[in-house]
Amino acid sequence: MTFKKENYYTTVSQAKDLVPGFRDSFSRFEERVVLNRLSKSLVTNYGRNIAHLALHFGRQPHEVSPEEINTYLYRKIEHENLSASYFKQTVFGMRFWFRLFGKDEHALVLPVIKKEKTLPEVLSKEECRMLFKAPRTLKHRFLLAFAYSAGLRMNELRHIKISDVDCDRMQVRVRQGKGKKDRYVILSKFIKSRLAHYLKEVNPQVYLFEGQTPGEVMGERSIQYVISEALQKTTIRKQVSMHTLRHSFATHLLEDGVDIYTIQHLLGHVRLETTLVYLHVAQVIPKVGRSPLDSLYGF
Repeated sequence: MTFKKENYYTTVSQAKDLVPGFRDSFSRFEERVVLNRLSKSLVTNYGRNIAHLALHFGRQPHEVSPEEINTYLYRKIEHENLSASYFKQTVFGMRFWFRLFGKDEHALVLPVIKKEKTLPEVLSKEECRMLFKAPRTLKHRFLLAFAYSAGLRMNELRHIKISDVDCDRMQVRVRQGKGKKDRYVILSKFIKSRLAHYLKEVNPQVYLFEGQTPGEVMGERSIQYVISEALQKTTIRKQVSMHTLRHSFATHLLEDGVDIYTIQHLLGHVRLETTLVYLHVAQVIPKVGRSPLDSLYGF
């Protein structure tokens, strides 16, 4: 069973009205998300599933035992064709909720979520060229090329300001990326050569890529539409999203000889292990090792 995001407000509102104490508890949940500087989407993703659970039991979530939650999830998997995404969000949400209300021991006995080890989908360089050429508007062509050129996440791309692009230092400042950290990424020479024309023709006011309202960031759905519309005009048959361009950026850098630590920094990965996955995707010919003694004496 899947639930559309539009149902979030209805579901949470029903739980607030029908489950005693849920309104105050949910406010506490929202406060903690803000104070911990976590993503606002966490409230939506976890909150909807937590509210569904509260409505099912007619009690506040932290008053439901882990055994009851496990039975609840089992029934949904077996009888309601529960999606993997809904299952994960419910478990993660309840772990967060239990810890918030001082029930760490309950959080520990919830089902273990095994991380699926899948390799990322990556476009070839020729497919990238095909995709960037497909959109009918300059704005959309520039957006796709820019996202790939710096390996940006969706939210990072949306919040790039015109002032963040430094043509003198050939850098782009990414503000408050994942983990609430700023970083600098490379500015492509190709992008720099076309930036002035883009700014003149599209005329953004604050952000490099704006929505219908000047000065406001472009919506995620609008960007997803740009990608899907462009794909329809190509012969590419892969599942492509904004993150596919980021995966392709990292893989192509590796194939061009850039070291893995530099790629880790450019992507903003905290753990090197996250970046190492690209070694399994990139078409890199291993180099034969050489003794440092030989280089020391010029052999």
